[in-house]
Amino acid sequence: MSDTYTHIGEMLARNARMYPNEIALVERIPAQKIRKEITWKQFDECANRFADVLIKKGVSKGSKVVHLMHNSIDWLIAYFGIVRTGAWVVPLSFRFTSEDIKYCTDVAEPNLLLFGEEFTGRIEAIRDELAIEHYICAGQDIPEYAESFGKLMDAAQPTPSDVRLTYEDPCGLYFTSGTTGRPKPILLTHKNMLCACITENIHHGQKKEDNFILIPPLYHTGAKMHWFGSLIVGGRAVILKGVSPEWIMEATSEEGGTIVWLLVPWAQDILLKLDRGEMNLSDYKLDQWRLMHIGAMPVPPSLIRRWKEYFPRMDYDTTYGLSEVSGPNCMHLGIENIHKVGSIGRPGFNWEARIVDEQGQVVETGKTGELILRGDGVMREYYKNLEATADALRDGWLYSGDMAREDEDGFFYLVDRKKDVIITGGENVFPVEVEHFVYSHPSVKDAAAIGYPDERLGEIVAIVIEVAPGKALSEEEVLHYCEKLPRFKRPRKVFFGEIPRSPTGKIEKPKLRKKYIGRKEAFKVT
Repeated sequence: MSDTYTHIGEMLARNARMYPNEIALVERIPAQKIRKEITWKQFDECANRFADVLIKKGVSKGSKVVHLMHNSIDWLIAYFGIVRTGAWVVPLSFRFTSEDIKYCTDVAEPNLLLFGEEFTGRIEAIRDELAIEHYICAGQDIPEYAESFGKLMDAAQPTPSDVRLTYEDPCGLYFTSGTTGRPKPILLTHKNMLCACITENIHHGQKKEDNFILIPPLYHTGAKMHWFGSLIVGGRAVILKGVSPEWIMEATSEEGGTIVWLLVPWAQDILLKLDRGEMNLSDYKLDQWRLMHIGAMPVPPSLIRRWKEYFPRMDYDTTYGLSEVSGPNCMHLGIENIHKVGSIGRPGFNWEARIVDEQGQVVETGKTGELILRGDGVMREYYKNLEATADALRDGWLYSGDMAREDEDGFFYLVDRKKDVIITGGENVFPVEVEHFVYSHPSVKDAAAIGYPDERLGEIVAIVIEVAPGKALSEEEVLHYCEKLPRFKRPRKVFFGEIPRSPTGKIEKPKLRKKYIGRKEAFKVT
């Protein structure tokens, strides 16, 4: 790649030159029946305008800009505008509390904070404690201490920035979701972003004619980086604000969507609606939908088998990634390997992977160990955390913290997070294995396994089950069903309730432990 295209902002400029009047982004808000669209030329000019706004506020190469907004066209305009100044984008989760926001801003030390009007209350609760000079608010109700995003954009110039950037320059500070403690700041570079673009495009063959339905939160390194595979070839994207089976199907049908990246719960909800006859495929135009892929969490094989019953001609892929490797696709199943569903696949384009023991030595085929990764997407560091960086980055390899195994064909299987392993009577139980088994029961919508304290064994396996709508399930039925598992893996306690998941679909195990550990008895749902 030539020096001209050292960052994704240049890809946007190229698309604007080549396809100025073609639609780049569509925004759909189904609950309000609102649809907006923007061309590549408009997208490019708006990004330049926001870069101009920032430069006039003193933002320059190496500055940090906190970005706290819900998914929208404006979210991406702001993102690309920040990149073009050479500043670091600091995207924050819309679930972050005031305390989380303060922690992240203390670490990042930003020059400016951009936020949507819906976050005003959270900002005001901590503003006196923040050392931030400039605030910009997107929306109609602008607090007195902030300036209006819309008015600033109207007054700005669409002149391109002349900031020179290299592959190695930092461009983003991404904070982990914080479900296991303080969010960790992950420093990514322009080379990391380009790796995501190229790898995704090679894996899924996006062409200009493709239309990516973009649903998950943009602050995360998931769906946005998947869309980068379309950005690199000028492919359109549809930002869908709101998640329901009907809205996903309507957007895909009406916009001509060809690629949809889903989370496990969303795919489950679609299947449940189809199973109950509450949604009919014949009501939608879906012949052009060529690829559905899932990432961010383990994928139950039974889910994909059911999906293929409804969509036999649609390609499917499992993708695996981490924020520490610039998002998805350091590993992927590959659409040609549906017979290996349940695996996270093999190393992606220009990636390497190994399974190692506690001493960093490669384990035998079939043995469980820690998954380590090497490639151009690996983060530079955990910002301002030398100890965590040294633990995660060793001899050019990223130690993922995920336990996995490799089969004789070179396919990798995610077993669980290292910290979530349940040790019962000296035996290691990996929750994902139990969850996948329980999930295969037709009355189970979702399942999560956690360790439950036990005086004799240290821990026993407890299973939390979310029962499928219209179904009934009891503790006795669950325990009987699990008799097919090896004895030490069988759940000894059964709880019924909703499974909390993060915006990116990960089970929030700390919440489950807090809710259920210490309760005396399981209970039944009928």
